[in-house]
Amino acid sequence: MLQVAMKKRLSDFTLDIKFTVANDILVLFGPSGAGKTTILRAIAGLLRPDEGHIIHNECVLFSSAAKTFMPPQSRRVGYMFQEFALFPHMDVKRNIWYGVKKHDSRSQELYERLLGLLRIEHLASRFIEKLSGGEKQRVALARALMAEPAILLLDEPLSALDSDTRLELQAELKKIQGIWNIPFILVTHDLAEAKALGNQFLFLEKGRQTAGAALPIAELLQCQGVG
Repeated sequence: MLQVAMKKRLSDFTLDIKFTVANDILVLFGPSGAGKTTILRAIAGLLRPDEGHIIHNECVLFSSAAKTFMPPQSRRVGYMFQEFALFPHMDVKRNIWYGVKKHDSRSQELYERLLGLLRIEHLASRFIEKLSGGEKQRVALARALMAEPAILLLDEPLSALDSDTRLELQAELKKIQGIWNIPFILVTHDLAEAKALGNQFLFLEKGRQTAGAALPIAELLQCQGVG
């Protein structure tokens, strides 16, 4: 269970949110500049909230009361960026293995499993510039999961893809989350994508959340007046 309650003063408003998410997909949904990426960065440890707490199971990642701030490298939080952040001078295999500390039989089994699940076995020796957008997305997801994260953050990972590839990879993400069984927190501006992927939803506008909690899909649609 991931528990987040935090405030962070930004240039135009104060982000003030509170939610919990179990091993599900929580979608952060709302207009640009509402504070969605700030939430991801706080969970990842890339910025420090002004007050509140971020707790995963019994592990305190941040607490203003206890003056605790766990550094990013200790958090076991995977972060998949919108632009994928892959290394063009490395082939697919080296990209996926980048940052893995132990190269043993267990990690080799995980690598081979990810290649199979994401259907990228044939790409292992190919360089990033030779990949399609959908292939880059799969490689970025494999690299994030290769680190065996306890939480996975996804910042508009499908926004640059064509509609057919986007639909295909929505299904891939849903399947992968079910297998890994960890919290996925995903940012999107696309309501159809939110509906396709999410188990819980947090609608944000200027740093504030709808109804004060993470909502199931029926309540989100009711709040937004969308059928």
